[in-house]
Order: sequence, then structure tokens, then C-alpha cells
Amino acid sequence: MTEQTPTRGVLSEAERRRPGTRFGLGTTRTLLILALVLEGAGPIYWIFKGAVSSTQESLHHPLALWPADVRWSNLTSAWTSLEIGKYLLNTVVLVGGSLVVQLFVATTGAYALSVLRPTYGKYVYGAVLATLFLPGTVSMVSLYLTILDLPVTGGSLANTPMAVWLPAGAHAFNVLLIKQFFDGIPRELFEAARLDGAGPWRILTRIVLPMSRPILAVVSLLAVMNAWKDFLWPMIAITDTQSQPLAVALPRLADTSDQSLLIAGMLIAIIPPVLVFLFFQRQIVRGIAFTGLKG
Repeated sequence: MTEQTPTRGVLSEAERRRPGTRFGLGTTRTLLILALVLEGAGPIYWIFKGAVSSTQESLHHPLALWPADVRWSNLTSAWTSLEIGKYLLNTVVLVGGSLVVQLFVATTGAYALSVLRPTYGKYVYGAVLATLFLPGTVSMVSLYLTILDLPVTGGSLANTPMAVWLPAGAHAFNVLLIKQFFDGIPRELFEAARLDGAGPWRILTRIVLPMSRPILAVVSLLAVMNAWKDFLWPMIAITDTQSQPLAVALPRLADTSDQSLLIAGMLIAIIPPVLVFLFFQRQIVRGIAFTGLKG
């Protein structure tokens, strides 16, 4: 066995053992961690404080660390008077459908490009890559005209969840991300399965998908986050105010609602995606490590 040479960083081991160097590194790490915590948790804490404060106190003492008069009733008032529960249900329906469509399209598309590898696959792969250079706003007008008058049936998808679900499937980045993961699966597994008589569907369901749980968790999180905060397209596709998601309803309610109740509604809106991230964080880190995704 050949002995591996340890990689040398900016500081050598001897320099790291010096008391001054250890103190400087420890202080720097502590300050960086505190800065990251403040940057990430600071806005959430400010929303929480504003949600349980009165409007006058938020306006007169915006930098106070804790409200003098805590009003937990703002959360229940926002749920009832602003109908946050109804808009939250609309959001869950739209996000759930978008997640299913994105996972189906991305998984099957990546499976075809990475495992099945048809002769025309490189052309399809090039076309998928080309869509990454097109901003979503470029195709928004044509997409809206399409959902108003479907090419084959002549019907309309406006003001229906399908108007948000189906366009969500056209997400090239998810296809490329899952394809990169599928490319890392040993080809010998597929060849052995074919020798045992397994077809494409059995290979997908028995080999590929069970091994792809980390990357599917990453794509699921990206799909949930993007769909949860999406504002422009749901506002265009769903003009019925009773069917709009939270991201569209809250800005509309800002003109007529009390500020404290509006902030309470914002707090309720950010709780579900935070819980999703906390629940799937281990799978997400594993998926990012396997794919080499950075940034």
C-alpha cells in the first residue's frame, strides 16, 4: 500500500499548534458562525417579533428585541380574519401538485437520458441544456395564451391548479441534476438486471429509485421552495382571489389589513418550508455531496 501524502492547506500543522494561531482561528470561526446565525435566523426572529407585537409598537420601536405587550392573539386573528388557513390550503395543493409533476418529469427524463440512452438522446440533452439560457419571463406570454386556449382540446386551464402544475414540470435544472446522479450509478447493475430479465420499468423501480433517495430529496426541497414562493405565474394563471396561494394573497391583503396581522400571516407562511427543510436536511446534505452541487 502506498502512503498518501497529506494535503497541505494555507497553514501547516506546526503553525496550527501555535497558541496565537489557535486563538485566531477559533475567534474567526466563532465570528463567522455568529454572522451566519444572525443572517439566517435574524429575519425569521424579526418576523416572529412583529407577529406578536402591536402595529404601533412595531412602528415606534422597530429595533426592540422583544415587544413590551406580547399579543399571541395576532396569530389566531390572522388565521380567521385574513383567512390564512384557506390560502395556506391553496398553497399546499399547488405545491404538492407541482412537486409530483416535477419529480415525474425530471426522474423519467433523466432515466431516459442516463440509463436508456436512445440514439437521439444527445440532441434531447442539448435541447434541455439550451432551455437553461432562456429566462422564464420570455415564454410567459405564450404560456398564458396556451393555458387560455389549449391547442388540441380547445379548453382552458385558467383558474385551475393544472395551470400551475403542468408548467412546473418544464424544469431543466432538475433533469440535469438527477441525470448527473444517475450517471454515477455503476452500469454493471443495469447489465446484471437485464441478464436476469428485468425490463426498463423494473430497473427504474427496483434499482434506480431506491438508490436515488438523496438526490430526490434535494430536488423535492428545491421544488417545494420554488413553488411555495412563486408569485408571478400563480398571480397570472389564477385570477380568482379565492383560489390564490399565500404568496399572491398576502401582497394583495397588505393594502387593507393591519400590519401586525399581516406579519403574523407571513410567519405562518414560512413555517411549513422551514419544517420541510429541517425534516429532510440529512437527505439533502447527502444528495448535494453525491452530486457535487456547489453554491
